[in-house]
Amino acid sequence: MSELKHALQTRFGDHRVSDLPVKEGEIPLLILDLELKTPVTVIMTNGLSDYCMPVPEKLAGEEYNELYFCLPSYWDWDDPSNPNMNWVFDWIQRLAKYVVEKETWFGHGHTMPCGSDAKPLSETMKQNHFFLTHPMLLENELQTVQLGEKTIHFLAIVPVFLKEFEFKQSRGTFKFMRKLINKGVTEKLDDFRDTVTKNKWRFKR
Repeated sequence: MSELKHALQTRFGDHRVSDLPVKEGEIPLLILDLELKTPVTVIMTNGLSDYCMPVPEKLAGEEYNELYFCLPSYWDWDDPSNPNMNWVFDWIQRLAKYVVEKETWFGHGHTMPCGSDAKPLSETMKQNHFFLTHPMLLENELQTVQLGEKTIHFLAIVPVFLKEFEFKQSRGTFKFMRKLINKGVTEKLDDFRDTVTKNKWRFKR
């Protein structure tokens, strides 16, 4: 059993943390079943933190990260044939593989397109960019884990729309986070949400 899995089982209970099967050569994954006001399922890397990210000096102490998606209770995530659901497994592997192979780093506020063509993630998930953030909905549940001398941080992968990506790039992470919070948007995936940058119509009398 990995140290991270054991630490999370200690935190949440053995029955709430288990391994997910992956293909040969892929990074191991964990699944967490968490009871909040409404249940959520977390799909998390389990080994990305073996890689020490070359973070800037001002972020010293945040070299070790695991990525995760937070799925709502209505997601039928274990149906591998459903393209509206199964993209999370492909993308968490692609992002983890990218950061290691490019010998780069991920941190709070990083954004990237969903592939070179920036296509929507699925027929139901129209977002076409990703935004990485510290836990929001799971701020208390996914506090850092100390494993020996390593402090493991968790980064949520949040799908965002092109307009949101452009807003974040032009106005900065802080203002974009404030937009998300004001609209009640967290890392929990939502097939039905609209962009937080949508202008409100104002009708003159």
